[in-house]
Amino acid sequence: MTAGTTEVSAEALYYPDIASTQFYVGALAKLSVLQYFVAESAVIGAWAGAEPYSRRTGYISDLGASACGDFSGRDVCSPAHLLMNVSFVVQGLGMVIGALLLGSALLACAARRGVPSVRGRMTGRITGTARLLTGIAGAGTVIVGLVPEDAGSAWHVAGALMYFAAGAVALLVLGGLWLRQTALAWIILACGAVSLTALIAGGLTGMHVPEPGTLERFMGYPITVGVAAAGLVIAQRVQHERALRRHARS
Repeated sequence: MTAGTTEVSAEALYYPDIASTQFYVGALAKLSVLQYFVAESAVIGAWAGAEPYSRRTGYISDLGASACGDFSGRDVCSPAHLLMNVSFVVQGLGMVIGALLLGSALLACAARRGVPSVRGRMTGRITGTARLLTGIAGAGTVIVGLVPEDAGSAWHVAGALMYFAAGAVALLVLGGLWLRQTALAWIILACGAVSLTALIAGGLTGMHVPEPGTLERFMGYPITVGVAAAGLVIAQRVQHERALRRHARS
């Protein structure tokens, strides 16, 4: 080892098998969260309340309420509530599966091509934090789907807060990590910032705003978009590595 050269242990240098099926499935799991928008539109179309459902004033959880009637002063009636709750669970499972399958080493180099990952303490903590928070957010929205707002349980609110808070911070962490590696990092970072800002605004106002549905969607929609964008980055990288291997074999 010559003078002035930084010593790196053999264990510190690690390049994951990016073309593996595990990572491709993990990327698709993240992309699967987009089904939420289709499900929400279908459930809104089936709404049977006294007044038409409005994304501007209606809470997202009203779409998953299992019974028709008054809930906290709102007339709620969502015949397709099962579809909404299944969508919540599928979205959450997609995030949890993605967090489990997409390892820290993969996240460290997923947005840049041809560069091995050096596993330092800081990088490991950043990627580990992003995975943990994504998993927590996913578990939160699974709870939201399993425990509708009219079930009389505090778990619904807890699950929603897990999703909003952990999901927003996860995107900020991952977007910051990838900032100089892919243009999509700006979208991921912006989604995290918008979601967290809306969450803080909702907390400060107690959601007593003219358009609570709009505010809540500023909390939730960016997380779905940001997670899908992260899945797209990883899927593109996996496909690129697979294409290189096919070319090398031909």
